[in-house]
Amino acid sequence: MTFQRIAIIGLGLLGGSIGLAVRQHLPGATTTGYDRDPQVRKRATERKLADRICETAADAAREADLVIFCVPPGAMGDAAREIAGALPADALVSDVGSCKQSIAQALGEALPDNAIIPAHPVAGTENSGPDAGFATLFHNRWCIITPPEPCNLLLLTKLVEFWEALGANVETMDAQHHDLVLAVTSHLPHLIAYTIVGTASDLEEVTRSEVIKYSAGGFRDFTRIAASDPTMWRDVFLANKDAVLEMLQRFTEDLTALQRSIRVGDGDALFDHFARTRAIRRSIIEEGQDDARPDFGRADHDD
Repeated sequence: MTFQRIAIIGLGLLGGSIGLAVRQHLPGATTTGYDRDPQVRKRATERKLADRICETAADAAREADLVIFCVPPGAMGDAAREIAGALPADALVSDVGSCKQSIAQALGEALPDNAIIPAHPVAGTENSGPDAGFATLFHNRWCIITPPEPCNLLLLTKLVEFWEALGANVETMDAQHHDLVLAVTSHLPHLIAYTIVGTASDLEEVTRSEVIKYSAGGFRDFTRIAASDPTMWRDVFLANKDAVLEMLQRFTEDLTALQRSIRVGDGDALFDHFARTRAIRRSIIEEGQDDARPDFGRADHDD
């Protein structure tokens, strides 16, 4: 057993999935859950996302040996302060956010006397809320843990074992490097998706009904990404703005080069670029991080 008493603060997609996954994979552990929204708490009780749904964050954390914050990055500090007076001194604090430097700082300032080891399960869907979670969300997905320096190695080992028990593949990484990697693989693609879908909806020459009716597969995938939780992604871009802006500048330069290739009719340059990116897609499938079936196998998704 890695942890016996797990408090989950925030009961949306990730928090709910953690609660369900703990019940499935760690039957000896007990979970408490809290969400600031009363309607979410009500639905979480109905779905049994935790063994006990609490009316306050402090009550949820009072006897925990592991607290996992599953709230938007901008809310981490306030959420942590809510449990500061109730959290046991030996409890480990972690999270699921995708911006590790800013979150580590916020949690450290709010809970200076507790061990904090941030984590980021790279898993999710475009859905959010207490109905979105499912127990197998983390199966064969990466969870990146960003231990501070110095770090309690016993607690780090227990956190690694916890995520492995939920089905995740675990990697440790420096927080700054994590934020740069995720700016490329997650944050920038979301920003592009939000932009493309917004551009399509603003076109005066093409009606909204035509955009919806004649959407090809590529645009449909962009709309799936752009349907993600707006509060969370607003906070992500603000929390990781330095890395996002750096990658956005690189992307802009590459996009300008493609624009020039199209303008001058340089088919060889276009073909070489597309062949290189196609190979990356194949590598993602080979790594088991997506599915080559139609619609990426999402029609067969196990909820």
